[in-house]
Amino acid sequence: MISLHTTRVRRRRLGVAAAAAGLFATLLTAGPAVATPDPGDSPASEKISSGRAAEVKAAIQQGEIPGVDEIVHSDNIKHLANVPKDLITGTNSDLAFQGKYAFSGNYDGFRIFDISKPKSPKTVAQVLCPGSQNDISVSGDLLFLSTDSSRSDNSCTSAAQPATIKESWEGIKVFDISDIRNPKYVAAVETACGSHTNTLVPERKDVYVYVSSYSPSTTFPDCQPPHDGISIIKVPRKAPERAALVEFPNLFPDGGNPGAPTNPGVSATTGCHDITVLPSKDLAAGACMGDGIIFDIKNPERPRVIDRVQDNVNFAFWHSATFNQKANKVVFTDELGGGGAATCNDTIGPDKGADGIYDIVGKGDRRKLVFRSYFKIDRPQAETEVCVAHNGSLIPVKGRDIMVQAWYQGGISVWDFTNSSRPKEIAYFERGPVTTDRVTTAGPWSAYYYNGYIYSNDIAKGFDVLQLNDRRTDAAKKVRLDELNVQTQPDYFEDSRH
Repeated sequence: MISLHTTRVRRRRLGVAAAAAGLFATLLTAGPAVATPDPGDSPASEKISSGRAAEVKAAIQQGEIPGVDEIVHSDNIKHLANVPKDLITGTNSDLAFQGKYAFSGNYDGFRIFDISKPKSPKTVAQVLCPGSQNDISVSGDLLFLSTDSSRSDNSCTSAAQPATIKESWEGIKVFDISDIRNPKYVAAVETACGSHTNTLVPERKDVYVYVSSYSPSTTFPDCQPPHDGISIIKVPRKAPERAALVEFPNLFPDGGNPGAPTNPGVSATTGCHDITVLPSKDLAAGACMGDGIIFDIKNPERPRVIDRVQDNVNFAFWHSATFNQKANKVVFTDELGGGGAATCNDTIGPDKGADGIYDIVGKGDRRKLVFRSYFKIDRPQAETEVCVAHNGSLIPVKGRDIMVQAWYQGGISVWDFTNSSRPKEIAYFERGPVTTDRVTTAGPWSAYYYNGYIYSNDIAKGFDVLQLNDRRTDAAKKVRLDELNVQTQPDYFEDSRH
């Protein structure tokens, strides 16, 4: 058993409570990115009182939390590399992988790394294409970007423009990455309420893109209520320029969770935030604001809801989902505070803002989601640290349910939920607060396991590579994939090359 201790003693308390004529991308070669996209998850920057700032500083001095930017981790994790932001300086977002490349989303565009040597990742390309949050996926020669901020047009030189203007654009952008050093922007599809995230359902000749978006308004011409479903785009692999919207299935005929005042503190369901598909099982899980769902995707154009759950006590915003390998469990995350608040502290407690672990019981259309327990990191964070349950992936170990997960400034957690009722953390990595006097959004947006290493996109600090050495997870190092979009969850042992 490897002990979990840091470079300093940490106590378990904290005293601080394509415009039609202009589909092109800018490949950056020199100079800083100048375009500023609209925020999606509203990065926080809010000054706190001098008294609370003093408490944060005291907590650092007393060893209750790490110092500013100080790195601490468990003995079974090694920090191999950090690549700071370069020409694209916006908020780092999600990650995707293909072969020896990692694709890093950023509110200003995306960056491609060569990770053939994980200890020294090399930048291959940087593409300026503003439009938060630039959630990113790849399949074959195609790369997909989500635009969830209202823009003047669909080009990569667009400007921010109010969603109240009919001509404003939000949706999916498609790039050809057959020349990895020179991605080519080839298509754009507008979707209702934009695209906060995207999830691929690959078929042989086509790629289906499930587009999650939410928060309609009667004042938005292209985002009208009710908005109770997802947009489905079909992209022919050999003719991506023919990408088109094919369906908008209604997943919530009753309107979904009404939120407040019926359920105080809970987001009303007006769409989905994120979807994870398990193509090998024709199954998907949706994290949809006030609801968690599982649905059948045997016909990718006509997904069919199997079961739906709510947690009106401890969940505020259903954010993302992860299946275990056997597809008899799903972990839902709660984005308490919308990714802009300090929620990992004694005041909030261990259940709110946690992961919810659900067993999937029964077969076929009789499958049900049954709640088993919550998991939340128990390492206290400062009141200046935005901490929230965010994106993670399975670590492929046969017979075990283990995942790695990002928690913004709560860092990275590796945890075991093989026993659904008794999850436990087995490894961690984190940096200390960015500031001691201001609530600041920073830390890992995503933390994913790919071909033997953990890769993380830190919102502020850049691209991190970690190595996990633990007898409980070492078997995963033998699993090799050609491609990984975490929200298109693979059958790790069928899809592995070895």
